[in-house]
Amino acid sequence: MYEKFYGLRESPFALTPDPRFLVMSEAHSNARAGLQYAILGGKGFTVLTGDAGTGKTTLLRCVINSIPQDKMCFSLVLNPDLNPGEFVDMAVSDFGLARGMSKPELLRNLQDFLLNVHREGKRAVLFVDEAHRLSMETLEEIRLLTNFETETKKLLQIVLVGQDELDEVLDQRELRQLKQRIEVRLRLGPLSFEGVRVYIMSRWLRAGASKVPFSTEAVQVIASITHGIPRLINSLCDNALLIGFAGNASVITDQHVTEAGRDLRLLQPEKMMPHTDGAAPSSKMPLNIPPPESSRHSDNPLSLFGKPRTKRSWWRISKPDVVSEP
Repeated sequence: MYEKFYGLRESPFALTPDPRFLVMSEAHSNARAGLQYAILGGKGFTVLTGDAGTGKTTLLRCVINSIPQDKMCFSLVLNPDLNPGEFVDMAVSDFGLARGMSKPELLRNLQDFLLNVHREGKRAVLFVDEAHRLSMETLEEIRLLTNFETETKKLLQIVLVGQDELDEVLDQRELRQLKQRIEVRLRLGPLSFEGVRVYIMSRWLRAGASKVPFSTEAVQVIASITHGIPRLINSLCDNALLIGFAGNASVITDQHVTEAGRDLRLLQPEKMMPHTDGAAPSSKMPLNIPPPESSRHSDNPLSLFGKPRTKRSWWRISKPDVVSEP
């Protein structure tokens, strides 16, 4: 909707896990290198965890695309909320094997498939996204799949990707045999303030525009509201741009961002102070954004601290009820 107004080729803040828009922070670079090392090095079990929205799925797709097809064949399970039989059936079908076989026949065919892959010099990798939702029974079934091996090599590598709760699940005593087989553990955390700035700038440039319209103060508020979580940054920036477009604003200010945060119900009753140091924003940071002197008792309908405004009309952009930016 606002792409043409801001000179964009496409939306820079879409929520889809598009590897083209992956911004490689230090944590993302380390996680990508770790995944590539684990896969190409033939590690049996690898675990990648991180809070919701930190970019795990996007990173996973980036890694899959980065490894040549002559080195790896893979199965990707995106919805693991299945019983053990259904899970294995889905996993082998993504390898190209037939579904609906009896378990002995399925395991025999899978073993033959893995041996052929090994003879071709490839790695067979099972990627499981949203792995924190796996049941104990299914995790035990996954562990048994790693029994496919030669005297020197694992025939099937497994990468579990999930939210931080996955670590708690794997720490349970009942899963100690699986935990002992984990050879690589990786984690994605939130972005620092500088990481948020680079994230916004990088995605903006990749979407086809040059000058980023977000003011420094706007970026500070974005970092505070989102705590450095990329998915929330995307939602907040997208809505702030829509508000700016409705008001014919060439610059996205902290007021646009705060209004978008309220619309998305991302703001708590106490408002967040802009995050200005180099550390990741704290979820316990007190929120208190004082009104600028120039904004107190203002009649400007864009002001967050002036008189109550009438409700915005998104379908009457020709007569916006917000003041245009200079």
